[in-house]
Amino acid sequence: MRKIARGWPFGALLLAMVSAAQAAPPPKAAATAPAAASLAAAPSGDSSGQVAPGSYILGPADVIEVSVLGRQDFDVKDRISEDGTIRVPYLGTVKAADKTAAQFEDELGKALEGGGYFTHPIVKVDIVSFGSRYVTVLGQVGTPGLVPVDRAYRLSEIMARVGGVRETGAPYVTFTPAHGQQRKIYIKDLATGDLKDDPYVNPGDKIYAPEAELFYVSGQVKSPGVFPVQADITFRMALARAGGVTDSGSDKNFTVTRSGKKMTHVDLDSKVMPGDVIVIPERLF
Repeated sequence: MRKIARGWPFGALLLAMVSAAQAAPPPKAAATAPAAASLAAAPSGDSSGQVAPGSYILGPADVIEVSVLGRQDFDVKDRISEDGTIRVPYLGTVKAADKTAAQFEDELGKALEGGGYFTHPIVKVDIVSFGSRYVTVLGQVGTPGLVPVDRAYRLSEIMARVGGVRETGAPYVTFTPAHGQQRKIYIKDLATGDLKDDPYVNPGDKIYAPEAELFYVSGQVKSPGVFPVQADITFRMALARAGGVTDSGSDKNFTVTRSGKKMTHVDLDSKVMPGDVIVIPERLF
């Protein structure tokens, strides 16, 4: 900065400061614009070997929008083709797949500057829709289908996105990673906060919510019928699900038919098994 002598009038001092600022070289523009925080974070692994939250990798069927700051003639919005490429002005066909939005921004910026088209271009790549990376959710859920994943989601997050398990569903889901062993995970365990029971899902994984196994209640109950077997449900809880015993009924000598065998003197606090048929008799006066 130009040296300023003491005793200068305020007007001269201000003029000198402005002149010094104009003489300083302008800062070099960044080659690329930062991507959204959820897409730009570097991926990392957890103790289970699964991918932790990180960058979304572009792939075929993803729709992206590419722009250069201040150059409306460059804007392009297109779907990445099956061979992983997309056409952009000046450069023609370029590979977009297998890289993050931030990496693609950087590559385009360098190519445009290296080709002499722009000086320090600020390139922005936005993902309009996700089509290449998804998990499959089937069975007794609110909205079964393909769920796109723009980052690594926990199983609980995916279940929330599909509306959870229906009342007709079992109290668990089967989780089949694209590269791993199938697991049975109980819905109640997803809410415990224990991350080992709430794994990350990755593209290609499959989640299936089977129909609930059933038990049957008839006789002297207020709402006889068929009910799903929930985890750790007891006969006492089962009778409550059926509306409770009527005034003319008795839970002292009810019978349970299991696998074709009739059982009597059943403990009310023992567990109900799938297929159990519970019959509440009339009270003996």
